[in-house]
Amino acid sequence: MAEAEILDQDGMRRSLMRIAHEIVERNHGADNLVLVGIRTRGVPLSRRIRDNLYRVENLTVPVGMVDIGLYRDDWSHRPFSQVQPTELEVDIDKRVVILVDDVLFTGRTVRAAMEALADYGRPQAIQLAVLIDRGHRELPIRADFVGKNVPTARAEQVRVCLSEVDGEDRVFVEKRNEISREAPKE
Repeated sequence: MAEAEILDQDGMRRSLMRIAHEIVERNHGADNLVLVGIRTRGVPLSRRIRDNLYRVENLTVPVGMVDIGLYRDDWSHRPFSQVQPTELEVDIDKRVVILVDDVLFTGRTVRAAMEALADYGRPQAIQLAVLIDRGHRELPIRADFVGKNVPTARAEQVRVCLSEVDGEDRVFVEKRNEISREAPKE
């Protein structure tokens, strides 16, 4: 497999700071926001966005995390993974929830996350922030805040590496010689 780097550590840092500025601009501040990261890599990304929002607004935005394992519509096609707890320490009713994930692909992960959030309350709005939007949507879902749009072939895989999970910050596309039998990363 050949790979092509699309974001390095500095590019990722700049993209996440831009997303924080766009969130503040769109929502006229940050006082009614809750950031919710989709496990696994959406969680550290949501914390980084929270830190950037603090730099911009001098306000600490609550951060939660959601596991979508029980809400997926393709669980029979994916390898089993243990369900992790959803943690929302604040009430999401009547608040703007910024749902955070690393890669937006088919939209199925986001749909499952919105379903999971509905079990915890009724937000005023749900907005989506993703580091990478690679296209190929199967559902009518679009991101409100995007770090980088990366057109890809379906057979390619976008890999997001985060220091909190992987020991380094970078994003790259793996170009495969044949279509993988593995489930695509969303």
